[in-house]
Amino acid sequence: MSACPRFSHLLVLPHLHVQNANAVSSPLTHGFPSMTAFLGAMWALERKTQAAGLDLAFKAVGVVSHGHQEQVTEGGFVKAFRLTRNPVGKDGGTAAIVEEGRIHLELSLVLGVDSERWSREPEAREADLATVAELLAGMRIAGGTLLPPTQPGRFRYRPWSLDLTGTESDRQAEFRKARMRLLPGFALVSREDRLDARLAELQAEKPASTRLDAWLSLSRINWRYQPGEKDGKGEWLNDRKGQGWIVPIPVGYGALGELHPAGSVANARDADTPFRFVEGLYSVGEWISPHRLQTPQQLLWYADSQPEIGLYRCRNDYRPAADALEQLYDFD
Repeated sequence: MSACPRFSHLLVLPHLHVQNANAVSSPLTHGFPSMTAFLGAMWALERKTQAAGLDLAFKAVGVVSHGHQEQVTEGGFVKAFRLTRNPVGKDGGTAAIVEEGRIHLELSLVLGVDSERWSREPEAREADLATVAELLAGMRIAGGTLLPPTQPGRFRYRPWSLDLTGTESDRQAEFRKARMRLLPGFALVSREDRLDARLAELQAEKPASTRLDAWLSLSRINWRYQPGEKDGKGEWLNDRKGQGWIVPIPVGYGALGELHPAGSVANARDADTPFRFVEGLYSVGEWISPHRLQTPQQLLWYADSQPEIGLYRCRNDYRPAADALEQLYDFD
């Protein structure tokens, strides 16, 4: 199994305001942009920093959401996206509506950075952080526009970095202090273990249950009636109580066929890169408070490409507290 790439520093771009980001993260999910969008933003930013002459290699990215406002109709159980007709047609009339979801976000980006220059010249970090912030200001994040810090008090949210070049205990101590600067907010982490556990529960009752059944079960609130033991009066219970803020998420792509040579598929965006037809891969994630994270690896997402088996995924190394302690001390 792959693991998060090694990095020497964390670079934090705090409290970014993004307007009209893409709220439709996949054909089956909505409500927050996919982590693949943030990985794409990280790679685009890395290309810009390298073109600017900075010695920065971005290895992984984490997202902490401080606020969101999905652009949907208010009132009622069923909601719909607020849609617009733009631009106008050639005759000045209104154009057809294109179905798209938008969301306003306030978030912090946390980047795992590997930089020898920052290790040799710590004084160079401030200038590099200012350059990174300037480059990011001209980019889009998940299709949304990054707003400038014009509101009063927004200038206190300046980019900052964290040195993680010490021992393991030193790195954990530094991160535990720094994670409090990401509050209040919620970080999205992977919970594939919940998917496996729910599949085992379903197969115990119905052996024919699949991982899709488990994913759909975790994507909704399931009510069950529990009869009373003494007075005969039972109660309805839902399976979300005490289980955390679990959400269905897209995590990458799976191949539908073989890899085609570059330029052999008509109308491909890039004629110099091999082409492959893929479909979306789905899993479940959990929104948790950053103060519950023990290591930066639990926060960060990274790319895990395995073309030999047709998997192109974004991964996260979060483990629940009990599993993390078991792994750390090897109780077996």
